[in-house]
Amino acid sequence: MKVTVRMKYRLDLLLLIIAGIQASLLSIPASAFTNRLPDSLKVSTFNPKHSADSLEFSPEFLDTVTIRTQKSINDYSLLGVSYGVTFSNVYFSPKKTDKTFLFNPSYISITYTHFSKLFDMLPYCAIVVGASYGKEGYTFLKDDDGNWLDNVDGATECTISVLEMPAMAQLHFDFDPAKLMVNLGVYGGWRKSIERSGPNLEKEFQRSFRSYENRIDYGLQGGLGFGIILSPIEIHFNCLVRWSWSNLYQPNYENPTYHPQHNYYYRYAYPLDIIASVGIHFQLTKRMGKTNAQLKKEARKIVYGL
Repeated sequence: MKVTVRMKYRLDLLLLIIAGIQASLLSIPASAFTNRLPDSLKVSTFNPKHSADSLEFSPEFLDTVTIRTQKSINDYSLLGVSYGVTFSNVYFSPKKTDKTFLFNPSYISITYTHFSKLFDMLPYCAIVVGASYGKEGYTFLKDDDGNWLDNVDGATECTISVLEMPAMAQLHFDFDPAKLMVNLGVYGGWRKSIERSGPNLEKEFQRSFRSYENRIDYGLQGGLGFGIILSPIEIHFNCLVRWSWSNLYQPNYENPTYHPQHNYYYRYAYPLDIIASVGIHFQLTKRMGKTNAQLKKEARKIVYGL
């Protein structure tokens, strides 16, 4: 009986020792690791007021430590104004090869950009909407004798003023103080006015549309951009390609002078423009750091616990 009780006490003592070893392994004092540091980096005195899990390091060691902070980009907004130039051309079918780009130095746009996080985590996306005023058109080449090589119903050069409303999705990569941007979207517009010239063009159509010419414009727009961030402003350089899906005229139109047999074949003309612009954009909300809304939310949580 005495042997049984003694064995029970020994077993309880063994279990108590094992529990103590487990507890000590789960909370190893940080001071156990300080012996691995070089003597030049150790602190000569130990502060007993600190807990066993705290460490003290010498200034020499702290000078070697690099602290990096993670900066997050908020869901902020921009309002910008851009000015640029347009290089215009038109894709014709049947094909017209004796043409070149028409230069128009009058592209103006106002855009609103809202940045948001993809899947609420990756701050690489934005939506760009706005309004713009630009030009589209075409011009043909001359031969060595100065004669025009081709025309469209008597017009050898044509410039069309267009009011547009683009809507594009944007992917951007920020590396402060700059960013790279990729834009792609659609646009809709109205061909407001026209100016054309040619030796055989009727004067009444030099500044007016014919009945068979389409005024509604729409198509695809996209391109690349580079931005310089100088908060609270940003300077953006963009190169856009605008491809109209709206034919300049009805494909089977009849013109008694140039196309009397309008049912012979269909004719298509789709403007294709390259736009280079520079713009200044104003940050409507805070790009980096805590916004006023976030600060108010934190204050409400501290005061009311909500």
